[in-house]
Amino acid sequence: MKNTDTTVSQIPGPAAKKIIGRDVEVLSPSLPRSYPLVIGHGKGAEVWDVDENRYIDMMTGIAVTSTGHSHPEVVQAIKDQAEKFLHICLADFHYEVAVELAEKLNEIAPFKEDAQTFLTNSGAEAVEAAIKLARYATGAQQFIAFYGAFHGRTLGALSLTASKNQQREGFAPFLPGVIHVPYPNPYRPTLNQEGYRDQGEATVAYIENTVLAKKASPEDVAAIFIEPVLGEGGYVVPPDGFFPALRDLCDRHKILLVADEVQSGIGRTGKWWAIEHFGVEPDIVISAKGLASGMPLGAIIARKRLMVWPPGAHGSTFGGNPVSCAAALATLRLIENGMMANAAEMGDYLLKRVRGLAEKYPVIGDVRGKGLMIGIELVSDRERKTPDHELRDAIVDKAFSKGLLLLGAGTSVIRLMPPLNISQALADEALDILDQVLEEVTEE
Repeated sequence: MKNTDTTVSQIPGPAAKKIIGRDVEVLSPSLPRSYPLVIGHGKGAEVWDVDENRYIDMMTGIAVTSTGHSHPEVVQAIKDQAEKFLHICLADFHYEVAVELAEKLNEIAPFKEDAQTFLTNSGAEAVEAAIKLARYATGAQQFIAFYGAFHGRTLGALSLTASKNQQREGFAPFLPGVIHVPYPNPYRPTLNQEGYRDQGEATVAYIENTVLAKKASPEDVAAIFIEPVLGEGGYVVPPDGFFPALRDLCDRHKILLVADEVQSGIGRTGKWWAIEHFGVEPDIVISAKGLASGMPLGAIIARKRLMVWPPGAHGSTFGGNPVSCAAALATLRLIENGMMANAAEMGDYLLKRVRGLAEKYPVIGDVRGKGLMIGIELVSDRERKTPDHELRDAIVDKAFSKGLLLLGAGTSVIRLMPPLNISQALADEALDILDQVLEEVTEE
């Protein structure tokens, strides 16, 4: 096998070491750094650190730089808006770039009814807004969320989050009235699905027959929050029967269905929204991360009939910042004009190649995904599906040393989430490195 190393010096190099040394003295120790990358500059799906080591970026700042690093059209939109004005609070005044963005988001909303948008600074803020709107619109107080879910680290969002203990430890009490249920994982089923088509229908039956019958009356549940493809929890794609059954349950009990598309939305799965793959419409959709190609921006897009809260019920000083809105409009144009189609095409290509690696390496227990949101689950025993957290981390670290940026998810999953405009040549180079890394770690 050819040597696929893309680096030119020791990692971390001398310049990176100096910055890391300063970093640990002044920045919060709560920041969970994955490896000692000190980025200097980036272009498309490639980045260079401060010592000019080159990397192929298959993690995009956790699915944020959707159009690649510093796309010229996004950069130009930022410059043009910055020269006009940087800020005037959207909660108190009006500006056209925010209106234009809301018009576009309402146009692409994954439901047929008229929509309205509220703009935030981040995904966690958007989740908080969705919590408040759901309570206000329904008059109900409780929520259902899923084990493995990540909805953010602010207190309301954290109350919905159930991904890792260290994210919640020390921060109780949480928002009351949140009930967690198993996420329907076809590879690691939790519930007995005898009598049901798949784990998805079994999960909805559990919500109906256990949660709503014994824990919370349906009229007290404002909303069910769900990631259409589980993100932090392991890039899990639910089975086909899940969302139709869940939508039916919500309709029968007048419970809102909230799709948290912070990681899965804005073209990443080859459609505007991941939930569109499942043929159902949510009531509220939450967006952030890839929405503005790296500028801080989030949004909730809701059916207009739900946006009943009056002036002053919710607001934000910086939410919908004009520079971020300009970046988002450029991002949405680029995604609509080719990058979303590329995400679908390259997603199929990457899935095929990674499944080829699974045939070669028994440590790969499962490969799944939609578009450019692909999970590779590592196991020590394929038959028993024994998660191998240490092997996953070793692969991520060794890939970094060879010039490939990856991130983990769940217990033992590697996630592939490159820019939506990644080329086949760079995708091949990335998977050649991953192939080499798998060969080396399985021989050790």
